[in-house]
Amino acid sequence: MTLTFLGTGSAFTVGGNWQSNLFIENEKGNRLLIDAGSDVRHAMYEQGLSYRDFCGPENGIYLSHCHGDHAQGLEYFGFTSMFDPTVKKPNLFLSKSLVQQVWENGLQAAMGSIQGDIVNLQSYFEIHPVEANGAFEWSGVTFRLVQTVHIMNGFAIVPSYGLLFKLGDKKIFFTGDTQHAPNQIQDFYKMADIIFQDCETSPYKSGVHANYKDLLTLSDEIKAKMWLYHYQPGALPDAIADGFAGFVVKGQKFSF
Repeated sequence: MTLTFLGTGSAFTVGGNWQSNLFIENEKGNRLLIDAGSDVRHAMYEQGLSYRDFCGPENGIYLSHCHGDHAQGLEYFGFTSMFDPTVKKPNLFLSKSLVQQVWENGLQAAMGSIQGDIVNLQSYFEIHPVEANGAFEWSGVTFRLVQTVHIMNGFAIVPSYGLLFKLGDKKIFFTGDTQHAPNQIQDFYKMADIIFQDCETSPYKSGVHANYKDLLTLSDEIKAKMWLYHYQPGALPDAIADGFAGFVVKGQKFSF
């Protein structure tokens, strides 16, 4: 299997990179897209892909949370597949806690009506909700959802989920968007052979992403297996010199 980053940038990335969406492809050419941000159609086009490559029973899309750089591209998949009679609805894997939220707070305003018909998320996608502490299967791989601390809504944590899964003989921890919270996710760091870590490179800490300066405080053992993504445009620190595996670049492939 291969894992390919369509982009590695933050929500508002510009200048040739794309938002941090990626896909896994098996030996049969079936694909699972991990997040579908607002620029995903452009990122896929650059790789010779379109919505057709992620529709049908053997393919799918995973949604980590409802921010636009991870979820607003679902509008593109929903409309294009609905009006293409040659493809079936895309499979959509997501936490059960996100099903209502992504529709009512994200997609409904644009997708709630089609020529007068009232529709819902199920009209566009085959929904596969995942229970708390649960997992989903795709192409023989088990993807376990790992809730991370990304943002708070008053006193409540807004749902956001990374993934723990195994490709070949490598166990992978994909953090998704997360604050620097090593006490909460250190067990997953230790479990993994490869870590794909949300990394903010701005000199001004937002408080809702793990900043590079904070990640520098992790142990050498953890940093050595950590690839950094979801960074801002501009010059990057020397991650390899600082003990990390490196910064992922747009289009980079990892083979398993």
